[in-house]
Amino acid sequence: MVIVEIINGPIVPFPSNDDRNQDGAELVFNGRVRDTEHGHKIIALEYEQYEGMAEAELTTLAEDTCKKFPINDLFCKHRMGRVGIGETSLHVSIWAKHRKQAIEAMDWFIFELKKRVPIWKWAIHPDGTKVPSECTH
Repeated sequence: MVIVEIINGPIVPFPSNDDRNQDGAELVFNGRVRDTEHGHKIIALEYEQYEGMAEAELTTLAEDTCKKFPINDLFCKHRMGRVGIGETSLHVSIWAKHRKQAIEAMDWFIFELKKRVPIWKWAIHPDGTKVPSECTH
């Protein structure tokens, strides 16, 4: 099962589920805003999306991940707008039979998300200036 949400407020994590008897691994990733971006002090990140296309592509990516890796479910929430230091901007939960499968799927999903999904982020500096921020790793 795939669940994808792009939201404009704080992220409430997907709940853990102890009834998953077939899954030996539940992997949860929370991407948080650091206080520096590319070596410069920031006060927040601001995310924006290509309205209507970002969620569709994120859903396609989640479905592709479930086909590529032997995982059972992938749930993802991505936040839009201004996100403060320490706050969660991305929450992903993956369930799989084994740990290795979940870890490999998570790594691939996040790498592809940054490459394929039309979501952009801006670093907001203490003086209020906004600078485009690209993932280079």
